[in-house]
Amino acid sequence: MVDTQSRSIAIVGSGPGGMYVAQALVEKAPGSKIDIIDRLPTPFGLIRGGVAPDHQHTKRVDKKYSSTISLNEKVRFIGNVSLDRDVSIHELTKIYDAVVLAYGAPYDKKLGIKGEDKKNVFGSNAFVGWYNCHPDFINLNPDLKINSAVVIGIGNVAIDVARVLSRTTTEMATTDIGEYAMKAIEFSPLKEVYMFGRRGPIEAAFTNTELKELGAMEAAATTVEFAQLPSQVPNNLDDKEKKVKGRILETLKELSEAKLGEKRRAIKIKFFASPVKILGNEQVEGIRMEKTEVKDGRCIGTGKTFDVPCEMVITCIGSRAEPIKGVPFDTKAGIVTHKDGRIAPRIYAAGWVKRGAVGTIGTNRLDSYGVADIIISDFKGDRKPGPDLFDSLIDSRKLHQVSFEDWLAIKQSEEEAATPPAPRRKFNTVEQMIQNLNQKT
Repeated sequence: MVDTQSRSIAIVGSGPGGMYVAQALVEKAPGSKIDIIDRLPTPFGLIRGGVAPDHQHTKRVDKKYSSTISLNEKVRFIGNVSLDRDVSIHELTKIYDAVVLAYGAPYDKKLGIKGEDKKNVFGSNAFVGWYNCHPDFINLNPDLKINSAVVIGIGNVAIDVARVLSRTTTEMATTDIGEYAMKAIEFSPLKEVYMFGRRGPIEAAFTNTELKELGAMEAAATTVEFAQLPSQVPNNLDDKEKKVKGRILETLKELSEAKLGEKRRAIKIKFFASPVKILGNEQVEGIRMEKTEVKDGRCIGTGKTFDVPCEMVITCIGSRAEPIKGVPFDTKAGIVTHKDGRIAPRIYAAGWVKRGAVGTIGTNRLDSYGVADIIISDFKGDRKPGPDLFDSLIDSRKLHQVSFEDWLAIKQSEEEAATPPAPRRKFNTVEQMIQNLNQKT
């Protein structure tokens, strides 16, 4: 049996990938000391900054993550400390027996087409971060004095964006959307939101649960062209997938019967179209799409194009991580270079920085538990100094680290500032959070 007593692990990133590694280590290596380091004062990554504000039930997983920290005296959250900016990977490997990189994939992939640099073109990470009060995107300043928006992608994130753009203040009253964002959405003259997918309904990545939400909105109707829908699900799918796709197809058929013009806004789902150019001068004026078809599982362009007038484009085509000094990086895939989670001796990867931005929150659990098994099996040799030396380093650099107790104080302030039935009113910047803490001490 591997001796885990007094081993120390630093987990960089407190999102689902990192938190599940911590949870696994608490269960499988109970003698170890775990420091969860995050560049923000707020823990849990995309649970706070990425999950749609009208999906509060999804955010409840943070209660389990909180208990991993609060119920284990050897587990710490250390916020407002950034890898590269404040400490280096080399320093962490001198302090801890293992270092786990779990800082996610928070940057948007590019379409790689002309016009992508125009004003009012955003990636989904940036746009979702904006309406979720993420400090990185608080100054995004999208222009919502528009009539038409185009969302590129047919996954759950694309549905989230289209749905939030079409919600009313009443529908969002029980959410934690940024007040500035809700005001901009509510008073926008926006009439049409297009969702474009390169492939067809069978290949769509959204779930039926998300899709059905689009058919039950207060002031927006969602439609799809019936002609683009197959009569039935292909027979070459396994039984489970056939059942899942069958439900989606039935929902799409129901949406195809929706009547437009009776509600304030319309969400139009379009398949078999791929963007080739964003039109306009400095700001978006339209987008050129190429008709596509799927043959033998491959999506190919037909050479036939059409233009769609719009004043905003939001791409929901995937995310990527960014490299950090001293860690090998796969630029093409947008993830760290690793083998089964091992990056280098005593350096590991977990979550989206390891696998790419795929799967759901729960998908991270099995993968992170596997990474924890590898870490434990690699424990050998002399023990590193651990948390005490890290604290000395932080103190010597006069860094303002945020503890879990500090985070709970921030959380309480946000909840007290909310107007019921909203669960919280988020701080918009790191500076506001630190100022709030200083006022309480």
